[in-house]
Amino acid sequence: MRLSVTLRRALATLVLATAFAVPALASEATSEADAQLVQSVMAAQAAEVAGETPAASGELNPLWSEVKAGETGRTTSDSRFHNNLINTYDPNLIQARAGWLSQVLTLALFGMIVIFALFVLVNGAAKLEKGFSGVEVLRWSKADIFIHWLMAIPCILLILTGLSLMAGRFVFGSFLGPEGVGALAAIAKPIHDYMAIPFIVGAILAMIRWMKHNIPAAYDLKWFLVVGGYLNFGPFKGKHPDSGFSNAGEKLWFWSFTIFGLAIIGSGIVMLFPEQVDPSRTASLTAIFIHGISAIVLTGFTVVHIFMATVLSEGGFPAMTSGYVDENWAKQHHNVWYDEIKADGTIQYKQG
Repeated sequence: MRLSVTLRRALATLVLATAFAVPALASEATSEADAQLVQSVMAAQAAEVAGETPAASGELNPLWSEVKAGETGRTTSDSRFHNNLINTYDPNLIQARAGWLSQVLTLALFGMIVIFALFVLVNGAAKLEKGFSGVEVLRWSKADIFIHWLMAIPCILLILTGLSLMAGRFVFGSFLGPEGVGALAAIAKPIHDYMAIPFIVGAILAMIRWMKHNIPAAYDLKWFLVVGGYLNFGPFKGKHPDSGFSNAGEKLWFWSFTIFGLAIIGSGIVMLFPEQVDPSRTASLTAIFIHGISAIVLTGFTVVHIFMATVLSEGGFPAMTSGYVDENWAKQHHNVWYDEIKADGTIQYKQG
């Protein structure tokens, strides 16, 4: 009797174990099949990015061909692309982002620094021919100064953090290693994201407020022909071309900043707010590409702008600190503007 009960209990235990084991094994088998399918699709996609043919990479899974052909399905996502298993994209965009864009951005920053540092060492600063007069003329209002630094400080931080994110392995990889570059990127990413907001505000205000000072004029061409009078040798020495409130170089900087600044802002918004913009994979990668190109241009111009304001032009830096410039500086570098405010009586001298 006891043996019969024991056998019945053992049989019941076996049945229960089998009941639980079979679904588990089936689930495990399904998971393994799904994993193999994902690996197969990823291998097919990787082969395509690498430019390999099916013969070189093995037989492509039929699912990959169907997805590429636009096969749709169902998902719980509410994205505009919810029925696409994979968002297809141009692999050249990834290759450009990881390759030459990163390298050129590095050259735009460090290359321009080296070039202008050598130029200043050889040429020297553009001195005031008549020296400082001691009389200061108002050039920028307090509002202009605020807008400038609201834009300038984030801009510098964005360049440095952007360089870390986009070209960190080229610049810091040799001495930080992969882990160090990863840690640097983790620090740079939130700084880059948060600094984008004040930069956008300051940049748009500057574009609107300063556009009136940067309308091209006939005498701008002469400014370029004599390199603005900043060369201290040869036939260019002592040349002081006509210039309005902004000289031709500053106008070139302003319009480059406006065009590529708007491009970097627009592409940055796509990356900063992907849930609101809801871009496709190609649109996201295109935004990264446009962002990188714009960053290269703005980085190069920013280096030139900083050198011109702080080192190359004697007496120029106080313009964006106190708002005033020496009267001789105004006459030498912006004579048309000085003559205009002198003639119409809007010139304002610093008191005391």
